[in-house]
This record gives sequence, structure tokens and C-alpha cells, in this order.
Amino acid sequence: MPGVVVCGAMGRMGRAILGILKEGPHGLSLSGAVEAVGHPLLSQDAFEAAGAGRAGVPVTDDFAKAVAAADVAIDFTGADASARNAGAAAAAGKPIVIGSTGLGPAHMERIRNAAATVAIVQSPNMSVGVNLMFKVAADVARVLGEEYDVEIVETHHRFKKDAPSGTAVRLADAVATALGRTMEDSGVYGRRGMVGERARKEIGVFAVRAGDVVGEHTLIFGGIGERFEITHRAHSRDTFARGAVRAAAWVLGKPPGLYDMADVLGIGK
Repeated sequence: MPGVVVCGAMGRMGRAILGILKEGPHGLSLSGAVEAVGHPLLSQDAFEAAGAGRAGVPVTDDFAKAVAAADVAIDFTGADASARNAGAAAAAGKPIVIGSTGLGPAHMERIRNAAATVAIVQSPNMSVGVNLMFKVAADVARVLGEEYDVEIVETHHRFKKDAPSGTAVRLADAVATALGRTMEDSGVYGRRGMVGERARKEIGVFAVRAGDVVGEHTLIFGGIGERFEITHRAHSRDTFARGAVRAAAWVLGKPPGLYDMADVLGIGK
């Protein structure tokens, strides 16, 4: 059975992924669990530390060694670490699934460079429902056209570090592309004061942080006389973890390149 190394294994998403790997069936086994240097759970059994039984796999801080011994990696760390881990996976000749958000142009350049050597699945959201939302949003935008105002509201837990969420950014980009716009020209991130009448081509993106909300995204198409809304609510992190494990199983044996969850799900873009 192919082995997977989970990087960021003791984080909220890492623990959820370990739980999915524990329950099966998905055709993968845990071969490694990686955390940052100095993490208090280093050397402990990965499943035990995550409250999922016993794995016989200790938590380590050596990703390069762990990925060399694995068949595929799943990374939910942070932007800098994910870009670095993509390079390490490429050096080891192993595919990697990256679910970290907050990736900037420099991070993506490093990931694309690594994807010239190995297959990489990179997505800000591994949920099947959210990735279907990206496609539906673009289709709806093309049908409704310029007469409908577009607004996106995303809500996450108080611990989330980046704003807007990577999912909201991807959703906005999908709609903007469908409408022949760019977020550089059309994006509005929050409003305050006497901002004047709304510009026709604006795409508003608003971030809410509260409590323990796992993730909620609402896309609003506002017309004169009606409003069309699409909402996705994540009830637990298991939906993202299942998608990440599915992506890891899918990417095995794929040629080098940068893929996303639309490729994994076969739903087009």
C-alpha cells in the first residue's frame, strides 16, 4: 500500500487527515508525520498524538528524510514551509498535495518550479463541494453577465491567520475570469465611509472571523429585483481532509505538472 507523509501533522488539518488515514479505505497508509523543529509532540506516535490510536510512526521534524521514504506527501503547513516542502518533494522525486493558504506570487513560483519535476496538486480548499462551487460560480457569472453585482462573504474561526481566505480568493478569480475581469482591477476588500455609488465592475470580498466556524462562503449575484446566492458551509475539517487524501491517491503516477482539485474530481474548469 502506498505510504503518505503528512506535513503539519499536529495542526488542525493535519490531525483531521491522520484521522481519515486511520479509518480508511482509501488505498494509502501513513508512512511519516512531520512537524516544525521544536514542536512539543516530536518523537511521539503520530496517531496517539492526534487521538487516533497507534500508528507506529513517530512525529519528526525532517521532511526531506520522511518524503524520501514515502510515495506521496500531503502538506498543510504555511506558505513559506509549503513552498520549501514542494522543493524537497521534487528533489526526492515524490508527488505532493499542498493545501496551505496565503500563498503569494513568490511561493507559487517555487511550487511551479517544483511541478516541472513532480506532480503537485495545489488547492486552497480540498472540499469536493467547494470545488464544484468554483465551477458553478463561473458558469452562473457567464449567464448573468454584467447586469448583476458580485459580492463574496467568507466566515472562518478566530484563529485563521490570512484574509481573505484562499477559497474566497479562488472564488473571486473564477468569477472575474468568467466576466472578463481581473481582481487587480475589480477587487474591493472592505468598504468604509462615503465610498460613493458602487462601481458596476466591482467584485467585493469580505472576511468575517468569529468563534470556531470551520468555513463558510457565500457568493452573491445581486440584480435589480432579485438576488441569486450560492453558499457552501463546512461542518467539520473532515471534508477537507477527505479531499486531501483523495488527491494524494489520485496524484500517484501522474506526470509532472501543477494540478488542482478540478483535475482530481474530473469536473473541468
